[in-house]
Amino acid sequence: MGLASAPSHPASPSDRTGPGHAHWLRVARETADDLATDAADREQAGKAPIDEVSRLREAGLLTLLTPAEFGRGGADWTTAYAVVREIAAADGAIGQLLGCHYFLSWSARFFAEPALVARIEERSAAEEWCWGGGFARQEPRLILARTSKGLVLDGRQSYTTGVQVADRIAVRAVREDTGEPLAVVVDPARRGVVIDGDTDTFGQRLAAGGSVEFDDVPVGADDVLGSLSADEDLLSPRAALASPVGRLFSAQLLLGMAEGVLAEAREYSRTGHAPWHPAWPVGTPHDPQVQTAYGELTVLNRSASALTDQALEAVRGGLERGEDLTYDECADISALVAMAESAAARAAQESTTRALDIIGARSTSARLGFDRFWRNARTHTLYEPVTHRLRDVGEYFLNGAHPPFVLPA
Repeated sequence: MGLASAPSHPASPSDRTGPGHAHWLRVARETADDLATDAADREQAGKAPIDEVSRLREAGLLTLLTPAEFGRGGADWTTAYAVVREIAAADGAIGQLLGCHYFLSWSARFFAEPALVARIEERSAAEEWCWGGGFARQEPRLILARTSKGLVLDGRQSYTTGVQVADRIAVRAVREDTGEPLAVVVDPARRGVVIDGDTDTFGQRLAAGGSVEFDDVPVGADDVLGSLSADEDLLSPRAALASPVGRLFSAQLLLGMAEGVLAEAREYSRTGHAPWHPAWPVGTPHDPQVQTAYGELTVLNRSASALTDQALEAVRGGLERGEDLTYDECADISALVAMAESAAARAAQESTTRALDIIGARSTSARLGFDRFWRNARTHTLYEPVTHRLRDVGEYFLNGAHPPFVLPA
């Protein structure tokens, strides 16, 4: 047993034939530049990101992962991760919203039968759905019960991403009779669905988070994607790969935040906004202390980025293996992704905190908005605690225990 490394063989070309990686990266950078122009103002306003989702939709980014056969993006996971990272550098909340959308909109491929996958993806592409929700375990649980009228969903889904702007909400619910957890997709316009968007988070304000009440909501056969059971008799290695695939979005999101704050701080340092506050150890770009701080953070971010690249290669290799993937191989991939997410979390927290020290007292200006990077990164790491990932890595390294099947919130 060893910790995962990048697969020795290159991933085969995707079966998708849409525009290439370079095209989508250019679109993502243009969209990120657009979002960056008013990021601080939008973040302070804290409104539901209806306009921001429209920008993503108009750029074609919502359907980026949809197969080209449906006339959409046809991109692969490598491209999707890169796009999320670019967007997160400009606006961490919108990066989270987009990453959640990508994972949930593709999740049928992990849990559903091929015929259902095709029906869902075709309609999602045609109507350009934005997906929100999450499959993380929660208490109390959502209950899926069978009645004389068919399946109905009841309960409250606690705070989760994207629900204020979602065209479809994906949730985890348990069967009332067996207790088996299932992935369920719900139209938020359906009778009995009530979205509570009155949230008061100090960060990730534009991630469209909220809670959802389900009161006797009718659920059709096509709305149940499949089982989320961690029992290896029910969960194939291919389906288990959903965990590291989803967690890798978290790593890319955190790296984007770290890179975004350093880019803005560097620009501020270079333009020489004076006078510098004498109470802080800051100065011009030629100040040795400033140079050392930027050097340390650059090394930290590049190290986390290199580890995340290894994790991406491992995920690509796992997806390429398909039904031939083994549980041990999936565990190795999960451990590497957990390491990448841990390193990215540290890079984001260090960068967003120390950037304020580098800028000095002027970083307290609400107009500049430097604090939003710290608040966004800290909010994300509170919802996705890095200590859990480190524990999983440690137990795998020490005892060979497979990392748990943990899906993103």
